[in-house]
Amino acid sequence: MSAASPKTRVLTGITTTGTPHLGNYVGAIKPAIAASQDPSVQSYYFLADLHALIKCQDPKRVQESRLEIAATWLALGLDTDNAIFYRQSDIPEIPELTWMLSCVCAKGLMNRAHAYKAAVAENEAAGNQDPDKGITMGLFGYPVLMAADILMFNANKVPVGRDQIQHIEMARDMGGRFNHLYKGEFFTLPEAVVDDDVAVLGGLDGRKMSKSYNNTIPLFVSEKKLLKLVRKIKTNSLEPGEPKDPEGCTLFQIYSAFANREEREAMRREYANGIGWGEVKNRLFEHLNEQLREPRERYVALMEDPGHIESVLLKGAERARAEAAPFMDRLRQAVGLGRFA
Repeated sequence: MSAASPKTRVLTGITTTGTPHLGNYVGAIKPAIAASQDPSVQSYYFLADLHALIKCQDPKRVQESRLEIAATWLALGLDTDNAIFYRQSDIPEIPELTWMLSCVCAKGLMNRAHAYKAAVAENEAAGNQDPDKGITMGLFGYPVLMAADILMFNANKVPVGRDQIQHIEMARDMGGRFNHLYKGEFFTLPEAVVDDDVAVLGGLDGRKMSKSYNNTIPLFVSEKKLLKLVRKIKTNSLEPGEPKDPEGCTLFQIYSAFANREEREAMRREYANGIGWGEVKNRLFEHLNEQLREPRERYVALMEDPGHIESVLLKGAERARAEAAPFMDRLRQAVGLGRFA
């Protein structure tokens, strides 16, 4: 890429309804932070706190989660000089764009959204006469808000899991429809980026680590709590001295995600030699604790200084709005809502 070439715009939203755990770190945070340090990429990372209101009506939990997640990303080394890091709710142009996109988005498109269809199917399975029982307009219109997040900054690429590809396609549909109706190239049509090599960690019970299963290991728990959680990880009944298969083993999987190649191969040999599960858990704890010690200290310091986090997010919002505000003026003019003089 030459010095004159425009940077690739990459946008990532972080839902603020839970406490970050090891699976979040390996699957999303670690690769995103690496991308934030790439000078050829303009990264946008935002706390998706408006989205959080769809699932969580506990104000205290939403507030805590926003602070925890912001502190986590900063503690792990997010480059906020290169990346633009902001709260979605600090950008009033995003809800305004959401309304404009709602006015060009076909209802039939929203009817096909996975989350909405799953909620309807759940109602039907429960025998509810109203298939829309308990479904809010927030849930129904979620893909429009997500499209506004993406199209506001004309992101070229949006890293997502396979279950989110549909939303990127919907954003393309809305952006393309707006461009067509208002006869201009207002929006860049984004591409979904799916990395099939990103590890999906198992949780305490062997299923995918997820707050939905209540089987997570939070990133920055105390040493004592970390040891307690590692010891709870489910294993089989093989005794010390019996060879063990590392493939499909949650302990080995988590260890591998935080180890280098030599460390992984050494542990693999230990499995073949019959290492006991208790010893594996001790080594996993020691390895995780060593890897997380410094970022944990930074995290604790940040959590005790919310004013610093607030200043970082406000600076990010200022940078984001420097783009969003004039772009919104252009869009208002395009749809007939511009100023008279």
